[in-house]
Amino acid sequence: MALNDIKKVLISDDVNVKCVEILENNGFNVVKNTSLTVDQLKEEIKNYDCLVVRSATKVTKEILNSAANNLKLVARAGTGVDNIDVASATDLNILVMNAVGSNTISAAELTCAMISSLARNLPLANQSMKDGKWERSKFMGTELYGKTLAVLGLGRIGREVASRMRAFGMRIIGYDPLVKPEDAAQWNIEAMSLEQIWPLADYITIHVPLLPETKNLLNTEVMSKCKKGFRLVNCARGGIVEENDLLQALNSGQCAGAALDVFAEEPTKNLDLVKHNSVICTPHLGASSIEAQNRVALDIAEQIVKFVKHGKLEGGVNFDKLQNKNIENRN
Repeated sequence: MALNDIKKVLISDDVNVKCVEILENNGFNVVKNTSLTVDQLKEEIKNYDCLVVRSATKVTKEILNSAANNLKLVARAGTGVDNIDVASATDLNILVMNAVGSNTISAAELTCAMISSLARNLPLANQSMKDGKWERSKFMGTELYGKTLAVLGLGRIGREVASRMRAFGMRIIGYDPLVKPEDAAQWNIEAMSLEQIWPLADYITIHVPLLPETKNLLNTEVMSKCKKGFRLVNCARGGIVEENDLLQALNSGQCAGAALDVFAEEPTKNLDLVKHNSVICTPHLGASSIEAQNRVALDIAEQIVKFVKHGKLEGGVNFDKLQNKNIENRN
């Protein structure tokens, strides 16, 4: 990949103006067009070296194939890349980059708010008041102090959640196959296997990526092993929780409540789950803060500049696979 050939950038999602300013100030030709249809994007992308997206644009195999002659870089202004066909990008020698950590604080704070809201029935109590009622005895909550929180995934967001919820007096246990128990201990997290976690956790919060091995991780079989009345929070990715199994667990009382910011299909059509009285739901707001969007625009623009101008790569999602592919081709 000739880095100095990356000059023309198309931004197809609503990214903060800071992204455009930084790129233009560093000599890039930038066009921002957030109203392209799929067919229009397939035609337009042929003229660009770099595509910057958030989560709205679905960078499919079809779109990548139409851009294969020129496109060298797809930059995700955010963390998750499940809206990008990374495998197809790799096949076409297109680098995929993401802005890791830009939304860490916002996602962690939303998760903590979800946990607190579940404990004290805040959404239902709020709606009751708006309906003109005063149902003080109806919304009996529970303290977080002394409860056990299981953090699944001890990356940046998981660790920030653990740190904040420890301040509430919660016991923090965690699972991450990539983290050594002694490292978890340094963060005051008791590392455990999933089988150890299920019967112990009062609250389970998910912070793992959506991968084949994590798809439907929380299903009927697993939830039956959990402590009766556990509460579940998912501000990570839809598809990690089997939604119909969760609905069944809520109806049976095995799960006392769930707070969901993400869904298997977005916008979700699972209205039975959304409307359930024991469910708090939001429309994928984890990164939806002024600070996070300012940060992600700044970070992804600076990463592009560092990579193209100075050869320094941060957030290279498929860089290792591209390197291995090129080595195999040379052999």
